[in-house]
Amino acid sequence: MAIDFKGSQYPKDVILYAVFFYVRYAVSYRDLEEIMAEHGVRIDHATLNRWVVKYSAAIARNAQIKKRATGRSWRMDETYIKVKGNWAYLHRAVDKHGKMLDFMLSGRRDKASARRFFRLALATNGVPEKVVIDKSGSNLAGLNSINLRLKFSRIHQCITVLRVKYLNNIIEQDHRFIKKITRPMLGFKAFHSEAATLAGIEVAHMIRKGQFVSSKQPALQQFANFAA
Repeated sequence: MAIDFKGSQYPKDVILYAVFFYVRYAVSYRDLEEIMAEHGVRIDHATLNRWVVKYSAAIARNAQIKKRATGRSWRMDETYIKVKGNWAYLHRAVDKHGKMLDFMLSGRRDKASARRFFRLALATNGVPEKVVIDKSGSNLAGLNSINLRLKFSRIHQCITVLRVKYLNNIIEQDHRFIKKITRPMLGFKAFHSEAATLAGIEVAHMIRKGQFVSSKQPALQQFANFAA
């Protein structure tokens, strides 16, 4: 779905450049304000923040639709992100080749949030053959709940659940990119702005991994395609 940029006093290309630069590289809004000024665009950091929050989530939704098919052997784990001085949980899943499947920010790490994440991942990627998780009881409970629904659905298929730590190394390593980008951001002030920003970061990470048909295009152009 095309994103509406009407009403902005800046061109669409300028907005997308700023948003992409922020979610792709480890910079603060103050840093980005200086970078934009060096390119002849005078804009304050508060406006840059509004752009990232406003457009990142919509771009991520479009990117999910356009990504290449992923594998049916998943690796799922959470990492921690600070919001208003408190820790929140970023649920993430990749396939066995490291390709991003889905992500979801949650204020809790419990059965309900795990179940919600798996429902989201299944809706966008289909039903996997197996999912590797850590020793988290909430993730196991969430998957057991999903399997119960699948058992009595038309699919009649259950997901094999494995709790083998070394198999999850691939996603634990993948968390490092997200941490690298968020470190200069010095924490988030609101849950919704964090969720939107993280969505943009995940898209930039997927572009790095070549997860889109347009992977031969420059990264910025691929990112801009999701706003068209």
